[in-house]
Amino acid sequence: MDLLFKAYSNTSDDEPEPEPDPEPKPVNHHHLPFRPSKRPKPEYLFPTLDLQKREEAPLPGRYISKRERALAGAVSQAHEPNPIHRDHHVINQSVLGSISELDLPHDVLSLMRHKPKGRTQLSQIPGKLSVALHGHAKAVNAVHWSPTHVHLLASAGMDQTICIWNVWSRGQKKARVFSFHNAAVKDVKWSQQGPFVLSCGYDCSSRLIDVEKGLESLIFRDDQVVGVIKFHPDDSNLFLSGGSKGRLRLWDVRTGKVVHEYIRGLGPILDVEFSTDGKQFVSSSDVSGSNISENSIIVWDISRQVPLSNEVYAEAYTCPCVRYHPFDPYFVAQSNGNYIAIFSSKPPFKLDKYKRFESHGVSGFPIKCNFSLDGEKLASGSSDGSIYLYNSRSSVLVKKIKAYEEACVDIAFHPILSNVIASCSWNGDVSVFE
Repeated sequence: MDLLFKAYSNTSDDEPEPEPDPEPKPVNHHHLPFRPSKRPKPEYLFPTLDLQKREEAPLPGRYISKRERALAGAVSQAHEPNPIHRDHHVINQSVLGSISELDLPHDVLSLMRHKPKGRTQLSQIPGKLSVALHGHAKAVNAVHWSPTHVHLLASAGMDQTICIWNVWSRGQKKARVFSFHNAAVKDVKWSQQGPFVLSCGYDCSSRLIDVEKGLESLIFRDDQVVGVIKFHPDDSNLFLSGGSKGRLRLWDVRTGKVVHEYIRGLGPILDVEFSTDGKQFVSSSDVSGSNISENSIIVWDISRQVPLSNEVYAEAYTCPCVRYHPFDPYFVAQSNGNYIAIFSSKPPFKLDKYKRFESHGVSGFPIKCNFSLDGEKLASGSSDGSIYLYNSRSSVLVKKIKAYEEACVDIAFHPILSNVIASCSWNGDVSVFE
């Protein structure tokens, strides 16, 4: 009895219930070195609590004081995710297949390991369907090849998932399915630093995911639907995001914070694109409710956070996609006027009134286009479900490939194999042509 008296004499049951802190501050352990132990212990955001005793199953009939119950409640709150960092050990997603290149056929693996020298030839254009990838339940908004693991393709869907495809695998081609977003995913991009993808969507966040481990590494929370993301071409620790409230932000992955914000009072951001030297970027926004001759396409100075020009495109159309040519001094904008406009990338960023890419349709869909790595080809999706391939120098249509029954939304050239492109559709299909 004396022992029981000493154990519970400090707290009376008549004391009021302690109120937990309204916003517990998590402690970040990422700076501490990892020290393996013989008996692994769970990590908590409140390390000062004696959690080992709190987690033991109570003995039958054992009295539990109000203090113990309050502390147990604080422990349950400790599992809430940090606004930026999230504990790696509590998040897992579907692992369906291997992401290793060892699953590839020998001929495909050989082609990828022997990168051709110099620019590829224009005659090497995709001709037929090679691989059909089915896995999304709704429309697919974006596809992107990994620059470091070139056999892997990422896709972002309206079904709130990101799929990682081991495209030429002899086994399961859908290797990973990530459902970290709780709303539709708008965009996905691979990092240059390894098997990581960055995604964004309607849940007002961007998320960095470790593909190999199947873990969510970082969350970048925003105050708007994030519609587009783009890594800086020279520093993959930086990425640009644009959203529904017209806000453009440059983020640093290392700190999880905004480095620069570009303010102009724009409509929803439709697309962003860095210049090849990384010193400028172009933004495209929906300006249907304001002066259409201003702010539709803006060229920004990335370091000074000011527009270099906001009267680039005077046509009464919005542009769902902007892309810089990899070598030549111009960029293009996909227009809802059912053509791709061409602009000089040097001040005053003039529109080429005598040349443009025509024949495909946009019709209000978020149709994207992309240059091949050699700069010789420009590929565009189309509202009629086809892929249109143009000679980038002459703007002449070279080939049309009927791909889907519904709109073909995005196109991505393979980073090594010049005759291979991936595409996605409004009906949820992902395809690879070669």
